[in-house]
Amino acid sequence: MAEEAMDGMSVTREALATHLDELLQSAHFKDYCPNGLQVEGRATIRRVVLGVTANRALIEAAIARQADAILVHHGWFWKGEDGRIAGFRRQRLRALLAHDINLYAWHLPLDAHAELGNNAQLAARLGWQVEGRFGEYDLGFHGRAPQAATVGDLAVALDLQLGRAPLLIGEPAQPLRRLAWCSGGAQDWFEAAVKLGVDAFVSGEIAEHCVHLAREAGVAYLACGHHATERYGVIALGEHLTERFGLDCPFVDIDSPV
Repeated sequence: MAEEAMDGMSVTREALATHLDELLQSAHFKDYCPNGLQVEGRATIRRVVLGVTANRALIEAAIARQADAILVHHGWFWKGEDGRIAGFRRQRLRALLAHDINLYAWHLPLDAHAELGNNAQLAARLGWQVEGRFGEYDLGFHGRAPQAATVGDLAVALDLQLGRAPLLIGEPAQPLRRLAWCSGGAQDWFEAAVKLGVDAFVSGEIAEHCVHLAREAGVAYLACGHHATERYGVIALGEHLTERFGLDCPFVDIDSPV
């Protein structure tokens, strides 16, 4: 990795971007948004506020904490959206620039990372055993949940960990031997998960057609919330930055029911 520029408990703006780009292998992904530094702020970083999505509330929290940077999973400048800086986009950007705060975002690279990624962290926190990967960029994971004998047990464990009851399509009493999971909006990967021969699929969102496939295939679908399933990657990145650079990296959970 490139040499990091440090001064005590700090890191330069460019060194932080380079380090995480290399760690998460950003160059290997063709993503829907730019990964890495999205909005340039001050040159030296000591405090990084972590969040799932770069919204106005998170920016205000970062300002209140006198942060030098914000690091999120869902940043800005998505393909297909209106690129004009007006209305709420102007207000968000204005607040960042006025306080000289950097905005960093890593999307698919943070889903995919084998240790710090959203899917790896979800498995680690729930005690799931990873046996393999599937899908584009190996974003999807599959394996076993030793503590869960049934789909209902799995639903209870997800509720306790994520703080919200999953929408369960399937029978709670169904035995659970193998499961697949992919955080966020991975409903289009359900058919691929079914072909793996799993008993359940865990994701953030669910689409209407997935209900019928779950019933017909006998594979339970547990939709746990896009936001809820993607908290843990940025938290793991923050812990990594604290260990590596001594940065202060508080996580701010701006609640979302979706």
